Amino acid sequence: MLGEKFTPLTIKSHDMKRFFIALLACTLIFGYCDAQAQTKTKSGTKSSKSASSKAKKGKKGKKGVADEEKIPEVQLPYNCNDIIFAIPLNVDQTYGPTTAPHGAGRVMEVQADRRHPNLPEYEHNSVWYKFTVPYNGQLDIAVTQTQLSDDYDMFVYKYTDSYFSNHVQSNKVLPVAVNMSAPDSALLAKPKRQPVASTGDEKADTKARAEANKLMRQQQELNATMGTIGMYHASKPIMLPKDSTARHIRSIDVKKDEVYYILLDNVTPNGKGHSIKVSIHVDAFEVPLYFYDPKIKKNVEVNLTILEKNTNDRAIVRDAHFRGGRVRFVPGFNYSLYAQREGYFSLFFDFNSNRFMQDTLMRLKMNRAERGTVYPVCGVYFEDEYKLMKESDSVLINYVQMFKNHPDVHFMVKGFVQTYGIDPEHDQLVSLERAKAVKDFFVKNGIPEDNIQPAGMTVTDIKRAATAAFDPKKENDELCKIQIIITEVGSKVNP
Repeated sequence: MLGEKFTPLTIKSHDMKRFFIALLACTLIFGYCDAQAQTKTKSGTKSSKSASSKAKKGKKGKKGVADEEKIPEVQLPYNCNDIIFAIPLNVDQTYGPTTAPHGAGRVMEVQADRRHPNLPEYEHNSVWYKFTVPYNGQLDIAVTQTQLSDDYDMFVYKYTDSYFSNHVQSNKVLPVAVNMSAPDSALLAKPKRQPVASTGDEKADTKARAEANKLMRQQQELNATMGTIGMYHASKPIMLPKDSTARHIRSIDVKKDEVYYILLDNVTPNGKGHSIKVSIHVDAFEVPLYFYDPKIKKNVEVNLTILEKNTNDRAIVRDAHFRGGRVRFVPGFNYSLYAQREGYFSLFFDFNSNRFMQDTLMRLKMNRAERGTVYPVCGVYFEDEYKLMKESDSVLINYVQMFKNHPDVHFMVKGFVQTYGIDPEHDQLVSLERAKAVKDFFVKNGIPEDNIQPAGMTVTDIKRAATAAFDPKKENDELCKIQIIITEVGSKVNP
C-alpha cells in the first residue's frame, strides 16, 4: 500500500446529476417528516392543554362530581360460571359491583328442553352464587345491573344432595323461582325536561319550571330503580317469562340452614356487571345507629362490626367507614357490637335486640383516649365509707372493658366525698381509700396494676366541695364519687 500511487477520484457528469437528484429527494423527504413532527408536537401540546383544562374544569365543576368516589369493581373469578365454583354470598351484604360475566363455563348446566321450556335455551354470560339461610323467613333478592339495558335472567335452585350439580344439568332438579323478564326500553329512555311556555307571570313561570324539573328527577329515579330485578316479598308474580317487563317475582319461604344457588345469566352481548344482595324478610325492625363524640358534639365515622349470635356470628354489618345509618335487627336475637376509631376508646358489648326495639334512635358515645380527659363515674356506691358495694359492678365493668381494649392507656382513679370541710384529713383519707377500692376492682378484672394510679381529694378540692355544699343555689344532684383521668397514652405495659 505504501508504494502504490494515489489516484484521485473522478466523477462523471451523469453520475453527478444522479447524485444531486438523490440529495434533493432526501432533502424533501426529511423536510416533510420534520414538518409532520412539528405539526404533531403542536397538536399534542394543544390536546394536552385541552386535557389539562378539562381536568381543571372537572375539579372546579359542580360539587361532588369531580370528588365522587367510584366504587371499584369486584373481579369475578374465571370459573364462577360453573355451579361447583359458585361464589358464596353473605346474607344482608351487597356483593359487587362486579365485572361483566363472560361465557357459560366448562359445563352447560342449565338448558331448556321440551318438558322444561321455562329455562334459557342455553347459558350466555353466566355466574353462579350460593348462600345459607340464617333464619326462617321469606327470601328477597336484589340484582342491580350496571348497564340498565342489560337483560339479566335469574334462576334460584334449592340444594338437594351431593349429586346436586348433575341433577341440575339433567333437569332433574328445577329452579324454585324463575325471573326472565326483559328490560322495558320505554321506561329506560333518557328523560327529557318538558318545555314550559311563558305566561308573562314571573312567579308562575318559575313555579312551572320547578315542577318540570321535579317531574324529570322523579323519572330519573324511576329509571334507576328499573335497573333492579329479583325477588321481593311484596310482589305478586310467581314467575316472569321473557315477554314480561315486570321486575320482581314473589318471595319464597325459606328455613334456617337451607342452602340455595342463584344463576344469573346476562343475555345481552357485551354487557356490563352487576351487584347482588340476598336478604331474609322477617318481622324485623330497623334502628338508625350513630356514634357520638360528646366533646365536639358531632357524630363520627367508625370501623363497625355487628355479629348476629343466633346465626353462628353472622356479620350483619362489617364497614370500615360506617358514618351512621339504619341497621336491621330481628326481635329477640342476640348481637355483639364492635366499634373502633383511632384516638378513641373502642366499644364492645353484647345485647339483645329487644333492648333497642322501641328506640327511634340508637346513639352510642365514643370516648376519646386523650391525655387529660376526665370521666366522672356516677352510680358507684360505698358502705362503711370506702367499701365498694356490689351495686357498683355494672357501672365499673363498662370501664373495665374500655381499658382492656387499650393497654397503652394509663389513668388515675380519683375518689371524692361529700364534705363541709370540717375534717379535711379525714376527707382526704376516705377519698383515697375509695379510689384504691375501685383500683382493686379494675385489677381483679384484668387491668394491669401499673396502669392505674389512685388519688384522693386535694385541699383545694375539699374547699371547693365545701363551698358548693353551703350554696343554696346548687342543685342536690348525686355526687360522682369517682373520676377517671387519662394520664398517659402510648406506653404499652403488655406489648
